[in-house]
Amino acid sequence: MSLITITRGMGCGGEKIAAMVAEKLKVDLFDDKRLQEEAIKMGVPSDDLKGLDEKAPGYFDLLFGQNPEIYKDILESVIFGVAKKGEGVIIGHGSHFLLRDFNCALHVHLAASESFRVRQVMMDRGLEEDSAKKLIHKSDHERRGFLRYAFHIDWNDISIYDLVINPEKIGIEGAVKLILEAAGSQTVKECSLTAMDSMNRLSLAKKIEAALAKKSISPQNYHVEISENGVAMVIGFTYSKEEKELLINSVKNVPGVTEVDTRIAVISHRIG
Repeated sequence: MSLITITRGMGCGGEKIAAMVAEKLKVDLFDDKRLQEEAIKMGVPSDDLKGLDEKAPGYFDLLFGQNPEIYKDILESVIFGVAKKGEGVIIGHGSHFLLRDFNCALHVHLAASESFRVRQVMMDRGLEEDSAKKLIHKSDHERRGFLRYAFHIDWNDISIYDLVINPEKIGIEGAVKLILEAAGSQTVKECSLTAMDSMNRLSLAKKIEAALAKKSISPQNYHVEISENGVAMVIGFTYSKEEKELLINSVKNVPGVTEVDTRIAVISHRIG
């Protein structure tokens, strides 16, 4: 099985390369549209997914009433949900960072000179040079801001990638060949059952956090752990019995939760 994340700048041929790799490996391609479809399958209402793209908080499309934390929880839940399948090609969305400890994932970054990227965007989108350059700068700014805000990482930090490829040097076909060769190594292909179970639990925990955030229950007040067979243990406190009931019912209604083990204390006053 091969699980690959591909991070790219506009004009680097990322979508084309990702599609060709997925086709060669006979695995699913998870682009923006497919990730939204996966989120809906996981029980996230489709109305809550408008604006699911790589943008910093200042550019979010008012997802969940301008709450980027909910957006981030949904995104993490979807990526972990995809990863638990153990195969596929995921384009962007911080997937390389979220799956950094998933030992059977290969993280690829595509980079090229601005002049090359400008030429590609001009050709692909029929734009003049100045317009293509502005579009690339805007895209880079938003992607960089998204990763900095959501995960506190630098998009250009090559240490967070396994493989950095310049399609300008080796071409689209050459980039695909390199990725396939790397993905075929035994180290990358081996995916333990423990790693798969870990992704499953992380996905469910993030769905719970997103559901509680939607009910305005502060993540600072609780901790979620997922045990076997979808049992969710919630540890923490609330400020009223009503809030505790809201928390319990919200967790129970999350798809995938089979049982709720709550260790919630009710305190009579707010701290600080």
